[in-house]
Amino acid sequence: MIVSWCFICAFVVLINKVCLQVPVEGFIGGSVVLPCSSDERDLKLQDINVLWRDKGSETVYDIISGKDSVERQNPQYKNRAETFPEEYERRNFSIKLINLTRTDEGEFSCFIIHSSDSKEEIVRLFINDSTVVPNKESPKQENHEPQTILIVICVCIIILLISVSVVYFIIHRKRTQTQYREAPVVN
Repeated sequence: MIVSWCFICAFVVLINKVCLQVPVEGFIGGSVVLPCSSDERDLKLQDINVLWRDKGSETVYDIISGKDSVERQNPQYKNRAETFPEEYERRNFSIKLINLTRTDEGEFSCFIIHSSDSKEEIVRLFINDSTVVPNKESPKQENHEPQTILIVICVCIIILLISVSVVYFIIHRKRTQTQYREAPVVN
């Protein structure tokens, strides 16, 4: 039974790790919002650093102590990466990447760093060759698909655990009743 619990816990951790990657689709020549936010509401904005990096660990955009910083920005992102400063107070550190090219496809990492905590979000950008520009998303919109998948998996695991527990209880009860009936009476 302990082995089952260990397997289930390991499975949930692995699923959670995989689900942290957010898929986003962009179009050549278009623009796309790469989401990144924090649930921590008690953090002071001036104590937060947000570092956006691409697949090659190049600097896409930095937000240092709540202020934009492009000093170390890789030239390929100059005038192509924008943030939403009005959203920082809501802990939304999403960026907009404009004039997309095929070379933009890949993983982008958003590191939210605070003295007491840090978080990494990974966004997987897929580039489509279509010239049709998708409907524009506001920075407030978030992709909840990974959370939904995780919730469904957790509910399935809970149902499985309850089912296994019920079956175990029934088998254990039948064994106990059988042993009780077969036990010799001592006088």
